[in-house]
Amino acid sequence: MDRTYLDHAATTPMHPRAVAAMLPYLDGLFANPSGSHRFAREARAVLDDARDRVAGLLGCAPGEVVFTGGGTEADNTAVLGVVERHGGVAVCPAAEHHAVLHAVEHLGGRVVACTSTGTVDLDALTDALRASPPVGVVSVMAVNNEVGSVTDLAAVAAVVRREAPRALLHTDAVQAPSWLDLRALTPLVDMVSLSAHKFGGPKGVGVLVAKDGATFVPRLMGGGQERERRSGTHNVAGIVAMTEALAATDEARPTELPRIEALRDRLVAGVRDALDGVHETVAPAAKVAGSAHLCIEGIENEALLFLLDEEGVCASAASACAAGAMEPSHVLAAMGVPRSQAMGAVRLTLGRTTTAVDVDRGVEVLVGAVLRLRGKAAGRP
Repeated sequence: MDRTYLDHAATTPMHPRAVAAMLPYLDGLFANPSGSHRFAREARAVLDDARDRVAGLLGCAPGEVVFTGGGTEADNTAVLGVVERHGGVAVCPAAEHHAVLHAVEHLGGRVVACTSTGTVDLDALTDALRASPPVGVVSVMAVNNEVGSVTDLAAVAAVVRREAPRALLHTDAVQAPSWLDLRALTPLVDMVSLSAHKFGGPKGVGVLVAKDGATFVPRLMGGGQERERRSGTHNVAGIVAMTEALAATDEARPTELPRIEALRDRLVAGVRDALDGVHETVAPAAKVAGSAHLCIEGIENEALLFLLDEEGVCASAASACAAGAMEPSHVLAAMGVPRSQAMGAVRLTLGRTTTAVDVDRGVEVLVGAVLRLRGKAAGRP
């Protein structure tokens, strides 16, 4: 079966440069960089070089880079660790990734309203920051993982600095590297989370940028690696591969953005031209180039995904099965999308390996599946 991969927001194929960079550290250069012998010191030098390169790509100091086991760990550390260290209340928007949202809820924090695009409502954020007790950490994602909307972090930072100047500002930037220059994003906030597998690196490795003064209680304790901020033997192979993937992504971004945006627009136009009742959840100008999130009337997305999967088209839905009943996603609920539309939501996301052939086949299979679910042979009703 041919495979058409339109699920890059879930994970990306590893970049060939990342694979090549990783391989030596899976075999001959396997030493633990925390050791004291020459072999270990060589591994430590590689780790230090990776840290320097990542810092340059993110616009921060090398000492502010904390290597983690992925985005969820970085998000949890930024929310739970900061509140445990500094006290105060945690705040986030209702459309955050669960790695942040559940951490804030666990702490009994404040979850604030969103706009119709899934970005934080600045008036609601202002009210939350003015409430008592005072806020310790605010977490607002850079790019929404479900609908692709881009947050104006400069505006968010201005509100936080004005209303809660002692609070730390964190952004989950896991979905950002392919689309945004992180050198412009990082200076706006105190902490940044990344996950390698979202931009061509391997799974199980990530970054938390913690600026000077952004201290926290570590989630993992033990050997004291990462300057006592994240214990555990370093995943040297994964870190090296992540670094190479981040560099490759940064270099390709100027040419990849227009190419992928054109493919995304082609995909959306193809579906909308063939079907009635198709709603683009967020306008193209408000979201990243690789995101095509659609709400399709007259279907349930789980059935649609089943038919797509039968034809080898990889996509995802914006709903989850809870207690045997289909429920709209928390992101769409926060955006105020009507339930009738949300139940037909499908997320189609593009990336480095996406081609026009992928897009055209994705349109063909999706249109046919929707018509089948609607009980129609072909064409418009």
